[in-house]
Amino acid sequence: MQQMVRQQVTVQPGGRVELVCPELEAGQTVEVLVLHEPALPRRSAWQIINDGPRERLFKTAQEVDDYLAEERASWDR
Repeated sequence: MQQMVRQQVTVQPGGRVELVCPELEAGQTVEVLVLHEPALPRRSAWQIINDGPRERLFKTAQEVDDYLAEERASWDR
């Protein structure tokens, strides 16, 4: 019967991965699968905002407040 050993390891310099598994016997043949997610570049909130569309609905915080006040007032009509 097949058994699975699941470990999370850190990739060492040169892309080396070391797996230590005492329950395996020396000389035993095993299959190793490596799953990884590509690292996403880290971006600041400002970079994300600046990468968005150049045409913005609101140019200032006051415009946002005015719009929301107008929307709220329309609920009462």
